[in-house]
Amino acid sequence: MVRIIGFSVMMAVAASLMLPSDGLAQSAALSPSAQRGVLLARTYCARCHSIDRLSPSPLTIAPAFRDLHKRYPLERLEEALAEGLVTGHPTMPEFRFAPDQIGDFLNFLRTLD
Repeated sequence: MVRIIGFSVMMAVAASLMLPSDGLAQSAALSPSAQRGVLLARTYCARCHSIDRLSPSPLTIAPAFRDLHKRYPLERLEEALAEGLVTGHPTMPEFRFAPDQIGDFLNFLRTLD
């Protein structure tokens, strides 16, 4: 089952979350697009992946987002995020970002390298 992440869900979460100062770039330093990408990462990814520049991933087999550009060219992730990200291990849910969210997420990832 592929989950499509809706904008309204993201905005509801955004209203209840504050950006942490624990290694993530300060919100004032991030573009609005990258800020929306942070919210996507916090909402859907942070349970398993490190989404900042310092901390380890909560799930040891999940790569830290700060290292993704070393494993995959970020441009190649765009297609995977649009078509449905699927991995070879069963603990990662299959999901697909809406087109406007892909750029936001990639802009956030670019702030980590």
